[in-house]
Amino acid sequence: MFNDSTYGSRRDEARRGEEGSVQDSEAGVHQGPANPRRFAALRNKDSRPYLFTSGLSMMADNTEHVITYWVLWQTFHSPLLVGFQVISHWLPFLLLSVWTGTLAEKYDCRKLIQAAQLLFMFVSAMWGVLFLTHSLTVWEACILLVLHGTAGSLWSPAEQLMLHDYAGRAELPSAVRLNATFQSLGILLGPVVGSALLLWLGPTAGIFVNVLIYLPMTILMWRTPFTGHTRDSGTVDERRRVGFRDTIRVLRSLRRNHTIMAMIILSGLTAITIGNALQVSMPVFAERLGAGGEGGLAYGMLLFAMGFGGVAGGILLEATGVLRPTVRAAVLSTVVFGAATLVFAISGSYAVALAALVLAGCGEIASLSITQSVVQLEAAPGERGRTLGVYGMFSNGLRTGGGVTLGVLGALVGVIPTIAIFAALLAAGALCAWWYATASRAASDPAEPRTEPDLNA
Repeated sequence: MFNDSTYGSRRDEARRGEEGSVQDSEAGVHQGPANPRRFAALRNKDSRPYLFTSGLSMMADNTEHVITYWVLWQTFHSPLLVGFQVISHWLPFLLLSVWTGTLAEKYDCRKLIQAAQLLFMFVSAMWGVLFLTHSLTVWEACILLVLHGTAGSLWSPAEQLMLHDYAGRAELPSAVRLNATFQSLGILLGPVVGSALLLWLGPTAGIFVNVLIYLPMTILMWRTPFTGHTRDSGTVDERRRVGFRDTIRVLRSLRRNHTIMAMIILSGLTAITIGNALQVSMPVFAERLGAGGEGGLAYGMLLFAMGFGGVAGGILLEATGVLRPTVRAAVLSTVVFGAATLVFAISGSYAVALAALVLAGCGEIASLSITQSVVQLEAAPGERGRTLGVYGMFSNGLRTGGGVTLGVLGALVGVIPTIAIFAALLAAGALCAWWYATASRAASDPAEPRTEPDLNA
Protein backbone atom coordinates (compact mmCIF):
# COMPACT_ATOMS: atom_id res chain seq x y z
CA MET A 1 0.00 0.00 0.00
CA PHE A 2 1.39 3.43 -0.91
CA ASN A 3 2.29 5.48 2.14
CA ASP A 4 0.48 8.71 1.26
CA SER A 5 -0.84 9.81 4.66
CA THR A 6 2.52 9.83 6.45
CA TYR A 7 4.05 12.28 4.04
CA GLY A 8 1.11 14.51 3.17
CA SER A 9 2.72 17.57 4.74
CA ARG A 10 5.80 17.10 2.57
CA ARG A 11 3.68 17.20 -0.57
CA ASP A 12 2.04 20.43 0.59
CA GLU A 13 5.49 21.86 1.29
CA ALA A 14 6.57 20.89 -2.22
CA ARG A 15 3.64 22.77 -3.74
CA ARG A 16 4.45 25.86 -1.66
CA GLY A 17 8.06 25.63 -2.79
CA GLU A 18 6.95 25.64 -6.39
CA GLU A 19 4.82 28.72 -5.88
CA GLY A 20 7.73 30.54 -4.25
CA SER A 21 10.23 29.98 -7.03
CA VAL A 22 11.73 32.94 -8.86
CA GLN A 23 12.57 33.52 -12.48
CA ASP A 24 16.14 32.69 -13.45
CA SER A 25 17.96 35.51 -15.24
CA GLU A 26 19.63 33.23 -17.79
CA ALA A 27 17.12 30.50 -18.49
CA GLY A 28 13.99 32.57 -18.42
CA VAL A 29 12.01 29.96 -16.54
CA HIS A 30 11.00 29.64 -12.92
CA GLN A 31 13.89 27.68 -11.46
CA GLY A 32 13.97 28.87 -7.87
CA PRO A 33 17.02 30.48 -6.25
CA ALA A 34 19.45 32.24 -8.56
CA ASN A 35 22.27 30.29 -6.87
CA PRO A 36 20.91 26.79 -6.29
CA ARG A 37 22.47 24.64 -3.60
CA ARG A 38 25.27 22.31 -4.60
CA PHE A 39 24.19 18.66 -4.49
CA ALA A 40 20.66 19.89 -3.78
CA ALA A 41 19.02 16.60 -4.78
CA LEU A 42 21.26 14.71 -2.36
CA ARG A 43 20.35 17.12 0.44
CA ASN A 44 16.66 16.61 -0.33
CA LYS A 45 15.40 13.83 1.96
CA ASP A 46 12.80 12.80 -0.62
CA SER A 47 14.95 12.56 -3.74
CA ARG A 48 18.08 11.19 -2.03
CA PRO A 49 16.77 7.60 -1.62
CA TYR A 50 15.64 7.57 -5.23
CA LEU A 51 19.12 8.47 -6.49
CA PHE A 52 20.72 5.57 -4.63
CA THR A 53 18.09 3.03 -5.63
CA SER A 54 18.19 4.26 -9.23
CA GLY A 55 21.92 3.58 -9.30
CA LEU A 56 21.35 0.11 -7.86
CA SER A 57 18.71 -0.76 -10.44
CA MET A 58 20.94 0.43 -13.27
CA MET A 59 23.75 -1.69 -11.83
CA ALA A 60 21.42 -4.71 -11.77
CA ASP A 61 20.47 -4.00 -15.39
CA ASN A 62 24.11 -4.08 -16.48
CA THR A 63 24.96 -7.01 -14.21
CA GLU A 64 22.26 -8.98 -15.99
CA HIS A 65 23.83 -8.06 -19.33
CA VAL A 66 27.21 -9.41 -18.27
CA ILE A 67 25.83 -12.74 -17.05
CA THR A 68 23.27 -13.39 -19.77
CA TYR A 69 25.42 -12.26 -22.68
CA TRP A 70 28.23 -14.55 -21.52
CA VAL A 71 25.87 -17.53 -21.22
CA LEU A 72 24.25 -16.82 -24.59
CA TRP A 73 27.61 -16.71 -26.33
CA GLN A 74 28.85 -19.85 -24.61
CA THR A 75 25.61 -21.66 -25.47
CA PHE A 76 24.92 -20.58 -29.05
CA HIS A 77 28.05 -18.81 -30.43
CA SER A 78 25.69 -16.80 -32.63
CA PRO A 79 26.82 -13.41 -34.01
CA LEU A 80 23.22 -12.81 -35.08
CA LEU A 81 22.07 -13.21 -31.49
CA VAL A 82 24.77 -10.76 -30.38
CA GLY A 83 23.35 -8.21 -32.82
CA PHE A 84 19.83 -8.91 -31.59
CA GLN A 85 20.96 -8.20 -28.02
CA VAL A 86 21.67 -4.60 -29.01
CA ILE A 87 18.53 -4.20 -31.12
CA SER A 88 16.21 -5.70 -28.50
CA HIS A 89 17.58 -3.40 -25.81
CA TRP A 90 16.92 -0.14 -27.69
CA LEU A 91 14.09 -0.90 -30.13
CA PRO A 92 11.39 -0.78 -27.38
CA PHE A 93 12.49 2.81 -26.65
CA LEU A 94 12.03 3.69 -30.31
CA LEU A 95 8.59 2.09 -30.58
CA LEU A 96 7.12 2.59 -27.11
CA SER A 97 8.61 5.74 -25.53
CA VAL A 98 5.77 8.11 -26.46
CA TRP A 99 3.22 5.55 -25.33
CA THR A 100 4.99 4.93 -22.00
CA GLY A 101 5.39 8.69 -21.64
CA THR A 102 1.63 9.05 -22.01
CA LEU A 103 1.15 6.38 -19.36
CA ALA A 104 3.50 8.26 -17.03
CA GLU A 105 1.59 11.47 -17.71
CA LYS A 106 -1.78 9.91 -16.94
CA TYR A 107 -1.14 7.36 -14.18
CA ASP A 108 0.71 7.05 -10.88
CA CYS A 109 4.41 6.91 -11.77
CA ARG A 110 5.17 4.87 -8.65
CA LYS A 111 3.11 2.01 -10.03
CA LEU A 112 4.75 2.27 -13.44
CA ILE A 113 8.23 2.18 -11.95
CA GLN A 114 7.24 -0.79 -9.80
CA ALA A 115 5.87 -2.54 -12.88
CA ALA A 116 9.17 -1.91 -14.68
CA GLN A 117 11.22 -3.20 -11.75
CA LEU A 118 9.01 -6.27 -11.40
CA LEU A 119 9.43 -6.96 -15.12
CA PHE A 120 13.21 -6.67 -14.72
CA MET A 121 13.05 -9.13 -11.82
CA PHE A 122 10.80 -11.51 -13.74
CA VAL A 123 13.22 -11.55 -16.67
CA SER A 124 16.22 -12.19 -14.39
CA ALA A 125 14.35 -14.97 -12.60
CA MET A 126 13.35 -16.59 -15.90
CA TRP A 127 16.98 -16.52 -17.05
CA GLY A 128 17.85 -18.29 -13.82
CA VAL A 129 15.19 -20.97 -14.32
CA LEU A 130 16.34 -21.62 -17.90
CA PHE A 131 19.98 -21.78 -16.82
CA LEU A 132 19.11 -24.13 -13.97
CA THR A 133 17.11 -26.52 -16.14
CA HIS A 134 19.52 -26.33 -19.10
CA SER A 135 16.51 -25.68 -21.35
CA LEU A 136 17.49 -22.32 -22.86
CA THR A 137 16.59 -21.92 -26.54
CA VAL A 138 17.16 -19.04 -28.95
CA TRP A 139 13.50 -18.05 -29.16
CA GLU A 140 13.19 -17.97 -25.35
CA ALA A 141 16.31 -15.83 -25.16
CA CYS A 142 14.88 -13.41 -27.73
CA ILE A 143 11.63 -13.04 -25.80
CA LEU A 144 13.45 -12.31 -22.55
CA LEU A 145 15.76 -9.81 -24.25
CA VAL A 146 12.75 -7.93 -25.66
CA LEU A 147 10.99 -7.93 -22.29
CA HIS A 148 14.13 -6.53 -20.65
CA GLY A 149 14.21 -3.67 -23.17
CA THR A 150 10.49 -3.06 -22.65
CA ALA A 151 11.03 -2.72 -18.90
CA GLY A 152 13.62 -0.02 -19.55
CA SER A 153 11.30 1.92 -21.84
CA LEU A 154 8.54 1.78 -19.20
CA TRP A 155 10.86 3.00 -16.44
CA SER A 156 12.42 5.99 -18.21
CA PRO A 157 9.57 8.55 -18.62
CA ALA A 158 8.07 7.74 -15.22
CA GLU A 159 11.48 8.25 -13.64
CA GLN A 160 11.86 11.71 -15.17
CA LEU A 161 8.42 12.78 -13.91
CA MET A 162 9.31 11.50 -10.44
CA LEU A 163 12.53 13.54 -10.46
CA HIS A 164 10.51 16.66 -11.28
CA ASP A 165 8.06 15.82 -8.51
CA TYR A 166 10.78 15.20 -5.95
CA ALA A 167 12.92 18.23 -6.71
CA GLY A 168 10.66 20.79 -8.38
CA ARG A 169 11.91 23.33 -10.90
CA ALA A 170 14.33 24.89 -8.41
CA GLU A 171 16.39 21.73 -7.95
CA LEU A 172 15.47 19.79 -11.10
CA PRO A 173 18.83 20.28 -12.89
CA SER A 174 20.58 18.91 -9.81
CA ALA A 175 18.22 15.93 -9.63
CA VAL A 176 18.63 15.09 -13.33
CA ARG A 177 22.41 15.50 -13.18
CA LEU A 178 22.86 13.44 -10.02
CA ASN A 179 20.48 10.75 -11.25
CA ALA A 180 22.53 10.47 -14.43
CA THR A 181 25.69 10.34 -12.31
CA PHE A 182 24.39 7.58 -10.06
CA GLN A 183 23.19 5.62 -13.08
CA SER A 184 26.59 6.09 -14.73
CA LEU A 185 28.12 4.69 -11.56
CA GLY A 186 25.72 1.74 -11.81
CA ILE A 187 26.76 1.19 -15.44
CA LEU A 188 30.40 1.36 -14.36
CA LEU A 189 29.95 -1.12 -11.50
CA GLY A 190 27.59 -3.48 -13.33
CA PRO A 191 30.33 -5.35 -15.24
CA VAL A 192 32.40 -5.59 -12.05
CA VAL A 193 29.52 -7.06 -10.04
CA GLY A 194 28.46 -9.30 -12.92
CA SER A 195 31.97 -10.66 -13.37
CA ALA A 196 32.29 -11.25 -9.62
CA LEU A 197 28.97 -13.12 -9.51
CA LEU A 198 30.02 -15.24 -12.49
CA LEU A 199 33.34 -16.05 -10.85
CA TRP A 200 32.14 -16.72 -7.31
CA LEU A 201 28.61 -18.10 -7.76
CA GLY A 202 28.30 -19.07 -11.40
CA PRO A 203 25.69 -17.79 -13.86
CA THR A 204 22.66 -19.52 -12.33
CA ALA A 205 23.10 -18.43 -8.72
CA GLY A 206 24.48 -15.09 -9.88
CA ILE A 207 21.40 -14.18 -11.92
CA PHE A 208 19.11 -15.14 -9.02
CA VAL A 209 21.12 -12.89 -6.69
CA ASN A 210 20.77 -10.11 -9.24
CA VAL A 211 16.97 -10.22 -8.80
CA LEU A 212 17.43 -8.91 -5.26
CA ILE A 213 19.27 -5.79 -6.43
CA TYR A 214 16.05 -4.48 -8.01
CA LEU A 215 14.16 -4.71 -4.70
CA PRO A 216 15.25 -1.39 -3.07
CA MET A 217 13.68 0.67 -5.86
CA THR A 218 10.51 -1.43 -5.76
CA ILE A 219 10.17 -1.01 -2.00
CA LEU A 220 10.89 2.72 -2.16
CA MET A 221 7.97 3.19 -4.54
CA TRP A 222 5.68 1.77 -1.84
CA ARG A 223 6.99 4.25 0.72
CA THR A 224 7.26 7.53 -1.17
CA PRO A 225 4.21 9.83 -1.29
CA PHE A 226 5.23 11.45 -4.56
CA THR A 227 3.35 10.21 -7.61
CA GLY A 228 5.07 12.13 -10.40
CA HIS A 229 2.10 14.54 -10.48
CA THR A 230 2.14 16.20 -7.04
CA ARG A 231 3.36 19.54 -8.38
CA ASP A 232 1.30 19.42 -11.58
CA SER A 233 -1.98 18.13 -10.21
CA GLY A 234 -4.96 19.13 -12.34
CA THR A 235 -2.91 19.85 -15.47
CA VAL A 236 -3.40 16.45 -17.14
CA ASP A 237 -6.54 15.42 -19.00
CA GLU A 238 -7.48 12.18 -17.23
CA ARG A 239 -9.85 11.27 -20.07
CA ARG A 240 -7.09 11.19 -22.68
CA ARG A 241 -6.86 7.86 -24.43
CA VAL A 242 -3.45 6.24 -24.52
CA GLY A 243 -2.68 5.42 -28.16
CA PHE A 244 0.22 5.10 -30.54
CA ARG A 245 -1.12 7.95 -32.69
CA ASP A 246 0.08 10.27 -29.92
CA THR A 247 3.58 9.97 -31.38
CA ILE A 248 2.71 11.91 -34.54
CA ARG A 249 0.47 14.35 -32.69
CA VAL A 250 3.14 15.18 -30.09
CA LEU A 251 5.85 15.59 -32.72
CA ARG A 252 3.65 18.07 -34.58
CA SER A 253 2.98 20.08 -31.44
CA LEU A 254 6.65 20.12 -30.42
CA ARG A 255 7.73 21.61 -33.74
CA ARG A 256 6.58 24.97 -32.41
CA ASN A 257 9.00 24.76 -29.47
CA HIS A 258 12.40 25.20 -31.09
CA THR A 259 14.27 24.85 -27.81
CA ILE A 260 12.86 21.39 -27.13
CA MET A 261 13.35 20.38 -30.75
CA ALA A 262 17.01 21.45 -30.56
CA MET A 263 17.49 19.24 -27.50
CA ILE A 264 15.79 16.32 -29.25
CA ILE A 265 18.04 16.83 -32.27
CA LEU A 266 21.14 16.85 -30.04
CA SER A 267 20.13 13.66 -28.24
CA GLY A 268 19.18 11.92 -31.48
CA LEU A 269 22.49 12.86 -33.12
CA THR A 270 24.38 11.46 -30.16
CA ALA A 271 22.41 8.23 -30.25
CA ILE A 272 22.77 7.53 -33.95
CA THR A 273 26.44 8.53 -34.23
CA ILE A 274 28.57 7.72 -31.20
CA GLY A 275 25.89 6.22 -28.91
CA ASN A 276 27.18 2.77 -27.98
CA ALA A 277 29.70 2.68 -30.83
CA LEU A 278 32.74 3.37 -28.67
CA GLN A 279 32.19 0.42 -26.35
CA VAL A 280 31.66 -2.14 -29.11
CA SER A 281 34.60 -0.72 -31.10
CA MET A 282 37.05 -0.70 -28.20
CA PRO A 283 38.87 -3.95 -29.15
CA VAL A 284 39.83 -2.37 -32.48
CA PHE A 285 41.22 0.74 -30.80
CA ALA A 286 43.00 -1.34 -28.16
CA GLU A 287 44.80 -3.28 -30.87
CA ARG A 288 45.92 -0.09 -32.62
CA LEU A 289 47.09 1.48 -29.36
CA GLY A 290 48.99 -1.65 -28.32
CA ALA A 291 46.74 -2.15 -25.30
CA GLY A 292 47.01 -5.93 -25.43
CA GLY A 293 44.24 -8.52 -25.41
CA GLU A 294 40.75 -8.09 -24.06
CA GLY A 295 41.78 -9.52 -20.71
CA GLY A 296 44.66 -7.07 -20.22
CA LEU A 297 44.77 -4.18 -17.77
CA ALA A 298 45.45 -1.63 -20.52
CA TYR A 299 42.33 -2.74 -22.38
CA GLY A 300 40.29 -2.63 -19.19
CA MET A 301 41.46 0.92 -18.53
CA LEU A 302 40.15 2.00 -21.93
CA LEU A 303 36.74 0.53 -21.08
CA PHE A 304 36.83 2.10 -17.62
CA ALA A 305 37.99 5.58 -18.67
CA MET A 306 34.80 6.86 -20.28
CA GLY A 307 32.58 5.56 -17.48
CA PHE A 308 34.90 7.15 -14.93
CA GLY A 309 34.72 10.41 -16.86
CA GLY A 310 30.93 10.30 -16.70
CA VAL A 311 30.86 9.83 -12.93
CA ALA A 312 33.64 12.34 -12.26
CA GLY A 313 32.11 14.83 -14.67
CA GLY A 314 28.70 14.59 -13.01
CA ILE A 315 30.19 15.19 -9.57
CA LEU A 316 32.35 18.07 -10.83
CA LEU A 317 29.45 19.77 -12.60
CA GLU A 318 27.28 19.45 -9.51
CA ALA A 319 30.01 20.74 -7.20
CA THR A 320 30.86 23.78 -9.32
CA GLY A 321 27.52 24.62 -10.91
CA VAL A 322 29.52 25.85 -13.90
CA LEU A 323 26.93 24.83 -16.51
CA ARG A 324 23.30 25.89 -16.22
CA PRO A 325 20.48 24.25 -18.22
CA THR A 326 20.59 26.29 -21.42
CA VAL A 327 20.78 25.50 -25.11
CA ARG A 328 24.27 27.00 -25.23
CA ALA A 329 25.50 24.71 -22.44
CA ALA A 330 23.91 21.66 -24.07
CA VAL A 331 25.56 22.45 -27.40
CA LEU A 332 28.93 23.14 -25.78
CA SER A 333 28.80 19.83 -23.89
CA THR A 334 27.88 17.91 -27.02
CA VAL A 335 30.69 19.57 -28.99
CA VAL A 336 33.14 18.60 -26.23
CA PHE A 337 31.85 15.03 -26.38
CA GLY A 338 32.29 14.88 -30.15
CA ALA A 339 35.68 16.64 -30.17
CA ALA A 340 37.11 14.45 -27.41
CA THR A 341 35.91 11.34 -29.22
CA LEU A 342 37.54 12.61 -32.42
CA VAL A 343 40.85 13.10 -30.57
CA PHE A 344 40.57 9.56 -29.21
CA ALA A 345 39.85 8.17 -32.66
CA ILE A 346 42.82 9.81 -34.41
CA SER A 347 45.35 9.60 -31.58
CA GLY A 348 48.13 7.03 -31.68
CA SER A 349 49.14 7.68 -28.08
CA TYR A 350 47.64 5.49 -25.36
CA ALA A 351 47.93 8.26 -22.73
CA VAL A 352 46.24 10.84 -24.97
CA ALA A 353 43.51 8.34 -25.89
CA LEU A 354 42.86 7.59 -22.22
CA ALA A 355 42.60 11.29 -21.32
CA ALA A 356 40.33 11.91 -24.32
CA LEU A 357 37.97 9.15 -23.17
CA VAL A 358 37.72 10.68 -19.70
CA LEU A 359 36.91 14.06 -21.25
CA ALA A 360 34.39 12.41 -23.59
CA GLY A 361 32.67 10.87 -20.57
CA CYS A 362 32.44 14.30 -18.93
CA GLY A 363 30.98 15.80 -22.10
CA GLU A 364 28.48 12.99 -22.52
CA ILE A 365 27.00 13.22 -19.03
CA ALA A 366 26.86 17.02 -19.26
CA SER A 367 25.07 16.82 -22.60
CA LEU A 368 22.65 14.16 -21.33
CA SER A 369 21.75 15.90 -18.08
CA ILE A 370 21.44 19.37 -19.60
CA THR A 371 19.26 18.30 -22.54
CA GLN A 372 16.99 16.35 -20.18
CA SER A 373 16.74 19.32 -17.82
CA VAL A 374 15.93 21.79 -20.60
CA VAL A 375 13.25 19.49 -22.01
CA GLN A 376 11.67 19.09 -18.57
CA LEU A 377 11.76 22.82 -17.84
CA GLU A 378 10.36 23.78 -21.24
CA ALA A 379 7.65 21.08 -21.44
CA ALA A 380 4.07 22.09 -20.70
CA PRO A 381 2.98 20.50 -17.40
CA GLY A 382 0.05 18.72 -19.03
CA GLU A 383 2.28 17.27 -21.76
CA ARG A 384 5.50 16.57 -19.86
CA GLY A 385 5.20 12.78 -20.03
CA ARG A 386 4.65 12.65 -23.78
CA THR A 387 7.37 15.24 -24.37
CA LEU A 388 9.84 13.16 -22.38
CA GLY A 389 8.62 10.14 -24.32
CA VAL A 390 9.57 11.81 -27.60
CA TYR A 391 12.92 12.76 -26.12
CA GLY A 392 13.50 9.15 -25.05
CA MET A 393 12.44 7.87 -28.46
CA PHE A 394 15.29 9.85 -30.03
CA SER A 395 17.94 9.71 -27.27
CA ASN A 396 17.57 5.98 -26.63
CA GLY A 397 15.57 4.54 -29.51
CA LEU A 398 17.89 5.80 -32.24
CA ARG A 399 20.71 3.78 -30.69
CA THR A 400 19.04 0.90 -32.51
CA GLY A 401 20.14 2.42 -35.80
CA GLY A 402 23.54 3.43 -34.46
CA GLY A 403 24.76 -0.15 -34.64
CA VAL A 404 23.53 -0.46 -38.22
CA THR A 405 25.28 2.71 -39.36
CA LEU A 406 28.48 1.64 -37.60
CA GLY A 407 28.38 -1.77 -39.25
CA VAL A 408 27.66 -0.49 -42.76
CA LEU A 409 30.11 2.41 -42.77
CA GLY A 410 32.69 0.41 -40.83
CA ALA A 411 32.64 -2.27 -43.52
CA LEU A 412 33.27 0.37 -46.19
CA VAL A 413 36.01 2.52 -44.64
CA GLY A 414 36.99 0.76 -41.40
CA VAL A 415 35.83 1.07 -37.80
CA ILE A 416 38.34 3.70 -36.67
CA PRO A 417 37.66 6.15 -39.54
CA THR A 418 33.93 5.60 -38.98
CA ILE A 419 34.18 6.63 -35.32
CA ALA A 420 36.18 9.70 -36.34
CA ILE A 421 33.55 10.63 -38.93
CA PHE A 422 30.74 10.12 -36.41
CA ALA A 423 32.53 12.29 -33.83
CA ALA A 424 33.03 15.12 -36.32
CA LEU A 425 29.41 14.86 -37.46
CA LEU A 426 28.21 15.05 -33.86
CA ALA A 427 30.21 18.21 -33.13
CA ALA A 428 29.09 19.85 -36.39
CA GLY A 429 25.49 18.72 -35.88
CA ALA A 430 25.45 20.22 -32.39
CA LEU A 431 26.42 23.60 -33.81
CA CYS A 432 23.68 23.26 -36.43
CA ALA A 433 21.16 22.52 -33.66
CA TRP A 434 22.23 25.70 -31.88
CA TRP A 435 21.80 27.67 -35.11
CA TYR A 436 18.34 26.11 -35.57
CA ALA A 437 17.25 27.06 -32.05
CA THR A 438 18.52 30.64 -32.21
CA ALA A 439 17.56 31.36 -35.83
CA SER A 440 14.07 29.92 -35.42
CA ARG A 441 13.58 31.91 -32.25
CA ALA A 442 14.72 35.12 -33.91
CA ALA A 443 12.43 34.55 -36.89
CA SER A 444 9.38 33.93 -34.72
CA ASP A 445 9.96 36.78 -32.25
CA PRO A 446 8.42 40.23 -32.81
CA ALA A 447 10.68 43.08 -33.79
CA GLU A 448 10.57 44.76 -30.41
CA PRO A 449 13.07 43.73 -27.73
CA ARG A 450 12.16 40.69 -25.70
CA THR A 451 10.86 41.36 -22.23
CA GLU A 452 12.25 38.16 -20.78
CA PRO A 453 15.27 36.00 -21.58
CA ASP A 454 15.06 32.43 -22.82
CA LEU A 455 16.82 29.10 -22.64
CA ASN A 456 18.88 29.88 -25.74
CA ALA A 457 21.05 32.23 -23.70
